[in-house]
Amino acid sequence: MSQLQNFTKGFFKENPILVLVLGTCPTLATTSSALNGMGMGIATTFVLIGSNVVISLLSGVIPDKVRIPAFIVIIASFVTIVDLVMQAYVPSLYETLGIFIPLIVVNCIVLGRAEAFASKNSVLSSFIDGLGMGLGFTMALGIMGSFREMVGSGSIFGYKFISGDGILVFILAPGAFWVLGYLIAIINRLKRT
Repeated sequence: MSQLQNFTKGFFKENPILVLVLGTCPTLATTSSALNGMGMGIATTFVLIGSNVVISLLSGVIPDKVRIPAFIVIIASFVTIVDLVMQAYVPSLYETLGIFIPLIVVNCIVLGRAEAFASKNSVLSSFIDGLGMGLGFTMALGIMGSFREMVGSGSIFGYKFISGDGILVFILAPGAFWVLGYLIAIINRLKRT
């Protein structure tokens, strides 16, 4: 598989949210606005890239018996970096995302890519895989957050474009399920044609 195919598979062919349906908890919880979705996606992308590279570098050193715990420690280190940087530089986003930042440690996408890809491939391939999967995740969260914010509150990235309120249910949990369901249906339809 070429590096370009490895990079682009995270967007459509193996999109973590829209195709593999992994990481749905942070997806549903953090996409009430475009900014929240993009913030969560960027944070997860950083963790994916960093952990993939380090796990690929250490794959020959980590014994099989402690492989998963070692991966979790590496991932937790990058999540701690993200947590502290967000707390220092974007405190409002940090407060909004709350518990979902530390929960990146146990996100199926991150641990799954570490186990399935980074531990078995080169550093460059692991970097490209982490970047592609992370950007695909960010794209899905951004689309969901943008749609939910536009329909739910009549704004995009906090900028109001209609007066009054939108359809409140799209900002709430049922709206997250509806939007995710329709996006998955659209992707499945596009893959068949």
